[in-house]
Amino acid sequence: MSYGFTTIYWRDMIRFVRFKTLLVSSLLQPALWLAFFGIAMSSSFDALVAGIPSIAGVPQVGYLTFMAAGIIAMTTLFTSLFGGIVILFDKNWGLMREILASPMNRNHIIFGIGLSGVTKSFIQAIIIMVFGILIGAAFFAGFSAVQVIISIIGILAFVGMFALGFLFLSAAIAISMESPEGLQGVTTLLTMPIFFASNALYPIDSFPEILKIIALFNPMTMLVTGIRYFTIGPEFMAMGKYYHYSPSVVILSYLGLVIFTVLMFTLALWRFKKAVVT
Repeated sequence: MSYGFTTIYWRDMIRFVRFKTLLVSSLLQPALWLAFFGIAMSSSFDALVAGIPSIAGVPQVGYLTFMAAGIIAMTTLFTSLFGGIVILFDKNWGLMREILASPMNRNHIIFGIGLSGVTKSFIQAIIIMVFGILIGAAFFAGFSAVQVIISIIGILAFVGMFALGFLFLSAAIAISMESPEGLQGVTTLLTMPIFFASNALYPIDSFPEILKIIALFNPMTMLVTGIRYFTIGPEFMAMGKYYHYSPSVVILSYLGLVIFTVLMFTLALWRFKKAVVT
């Protein structure tokens, strides 16, 4: 059983490495987004809030640092939601029929694809963090070496759980689709509301009440909260607003991601058990 699980995992990772265009674009795109959008917008936002008084003893971070955490989340979301495309290709090429007909438990198929997507998300998250620091994002400012290591582990824990949840959702959608265009249409429809109804690029305090509630229960808001806690710290000011993330808030955010991931795995397993591939 474990052999089948590792086969699914390594097969997808080998395909990721061998497709040079996909590999390079998936690694460069978030870095370019951070460079062009982040640097351009940070100068504008920082100028707008320059006259707002700061709170004594509370670190003041620029918009580049604030939104860099959102770019990590955005990249993880895009990578995960489009991760199911490999299932659709296998269906169209007849490979999924052979996999489903094998003695392998179907949940091993889901986990193999899911964990390969998590590995890709880890690689991208680390690249964005390093690139963000190089262009001026104040990640881990004042942290000791031990705190940096603990923070990176915390970030990857949040990224991994979030990525698994959306990879399971993507797998459930892909096994139900017949064409790449259909999958792309559904994932594109999901991506924009999830991304913009979150705290990735701006505070959610000024949202309309109904949108604020949606944002609070949005898995992406939970992910960004965790990333900011581990990259910036529990207390800071950004865009003229005061932020304080207590350990209980961070733990609740992670538990929210765990619940979301379990629900998405249940959905994916149900769809795979009902799947008939001809």
